[in-house]
Amino acid sequence: MRIGEASAAAGLTPRALRFYEERGLLAARRTTSGHREYDEEDVHRLRTVRELLAAGLTISDVQAVVEGLDMPLKQPGDCPIVDITNRRLAELDKRIERLTELRRRLANALTHRFEKQFLGPDQAVAMRRRLSPCERQTGDEFTVT
Repeated sequence: MRIGEASAAAGLTPRALRFYEERGLLAARRTTSGHREYDEEDVHRLRTVRELLAAGLTISDVQAVVEGLDMPLKQPGDCPIVDITNRRLAELDKRIERLTELRRRLANALTHRFEKQFLGPDQAVAMRRRLSPCERQTGDEFTVT
């Protein structure tokens, strides 16, 4: 099949398929007229690459294991993608921790600086109830307005 058919079957654009080829994730065969030609194994590999990238791995991660994508495993723990995935998960956990702390600090700073403007909808209603009705002193008595 040609590039348009293969990319459509893999859920990619032809441009993405060419990019994967340039990065060494796939090697297309050429017809005598120079057109790229792909088979079902190529489409399967493209889908696998797309899924790995969608799961959060980088092109470099996938390049590191591209040869192993087509090879049968010799032993159950003999998969380089496991090490790369575990490393990527640890990096994501660190980023999540940093972002969570940054979010907490920002929310805390805004709450202290602009207390009333950053109240949630429920808090704002409660604040209005406490302030209303407004009491105002007129002479010796308080009047509710």
